[in-house]
Amino acid sequence: ATCGHGCKYGECMGPNKCKCFPGFTGKTCNQDLNECGLKPRPCEHRCMNTHGSYKCYCLNGYMLMPDGSCASSRTCAMVNCQYGCEEVKGQVQCLCPSGGLQLGPNGRTCIDIDECSTGKAVCSDNRRCVNTFGSFYCKCQLGYELKYASGRYNCVDVNECVTNTHRCNLHAECLNTPGSFQCKCKQGYQGSGFDCA
Repeated sequence: ATCGHGCKYGECMGPNKCKCFPGFTGKTCNQDLNECGLKPRPCEHRCMNTHGSYKCYCLNGYMLMPDGSCASSRTCAMVNCQYGCEEVKGQVQCLCPSGGLQLGPNGRTCIDIDECSTGKAVCSDNRRCVNTFGSFYCKCQLGYELKYASGRYNCVDVNECVTNTHRCNLHAECLNTPGSFQCKCKQGYQGSGFDCA
């Protein structure tokens, strides 16, 4: 079976037919499935969509149970957690619905961890890190675009000279460079390449 556009988060099952891994959707399985929007809803109270998955959390005064349901808890109500709580060895602890969030100084509300600036996030070559609330994702650097070639997705250089997205002067030559381009005035003209006289 060959899938011309590839199956990003899935496997090729027939001519251009992808079978997506759980949590992903789309013709090439390149889109995250928002489980929180499914019917019936996967969580009893609140749901947070994550890349390829989701997390359940409870309203204040309820405790998240192992099966994802929410049980009323007097101790939880007293602690006043933003995202519900759990009891560990008789101690009540507030929860954060994602590994990209951490408990704030008050021990009740969750604050975002910027994985991009802490260096926790590692993006492969020609990709840059974009922080989101509770997570991050890797995006192609400026001057690069996501292309499917030789069985995988890669960020490849955009040739601005071919795609005509350069701003070179009419009397200048466009030279493609990795992630960018340069303009050079033609013979008999001088200037920056953006302006030639």
